[in-house]
Amino acid sequence: MANATALKLVGTKFETLDPYSYQTGFNSYHATEAVKGAIPIGQNSPQKPPHGLYAEKLSGTAFTAPRNENKQTWFYRILPGASHPDFKLEDRGNFNFKSRATNLHVIPNQIRWNPFDLDEGATFINGLRMVAGAGDIVTKTGLGIYIYAAGKSMENEAIYSADGDFLIVPQHGDMDIQTEMGYLYVRPEEVVVIPRGVRFCIKCPTGPIRGYILELHTGHFNLPELGPIGSNCLANGRDFEAPVAAYEDVEEDYTVHSPFDVVAWHGTNYPYKYDLGKFNTIG
Repeated sequence: MANATALKLVGTKFETLDPYSYQTGFNSYHATEAVKGAIPIGQNSPQKPPHGLYAEKLSGTAFTAPRNENKQTWFYRILPGASHPDFKLEDRGNFNFKSRATNLHVIPNQIRWNPFDLDEGATFINGLRMVAGAGDIVTKTGLGIYIYAAGKSMENEAIYSADGDFLIVPQHGDMDIQTEMGYLYVRPEEVVVIPRGVRFCIKCPTGPIRGYILELHTGHFNLPELGPIGSNCLANGRDFEAPVAAYEDVEEDYTVHSPFDVVAWHGTNYPYKYDLGKFNTIG
């Protein structure tokens, strides 16, 4: 008679049975369909997903995170996840999280800014409005986000940011920017960066202007590494345009003398602009 080996089940012996099926594995890549063919083949978000479903991405990390740290999941659902009425605050006593920022009011609803009015009587300086920010300018961390809306050119005045580099994204109207290092003419579909400490003046040659500004308090803007997507793609260094030296020798009604008296310059810290139409997603 052969020896019989008793098998001992590993795990907890529960009194109630689990009615569900599962996928197993930690940090594994899983894929599951409640309806066969619901996951698109060869792509994540086609224009028309199978079965008329909506494709949505749930990001657990920034999309630039390295592969071994990246967390993301694609949903294919009957209705968009945002198709719901507004959330309403309910007081559930000690269930409510108490933030250290007592004046912070978190709103989970979908909200957005209406377009800022074009103020015909405001210059770029007077038309700046801070929308959001993070970090601390004292310790040079984080960033600030602004909207600008103006209709009048700056005259005999200049401005600079002492807190960080300005990335200006025009949404409406052309900007004629005079900097200490020369001139930049910037239009919608272009972006311009003006480093911290560089003085500049913005005129409105085609009428009112409006757009966005990201003020970077930490370090400076840089280009990402390329790697396997190609050595010539995304934003190529050769397509960034820096001003040539230009100066004015005038005595105008500045609070101090005109800052635009730089006759020549050389170095690696300067304003520049970039045409977004030259952006190439892959080499």
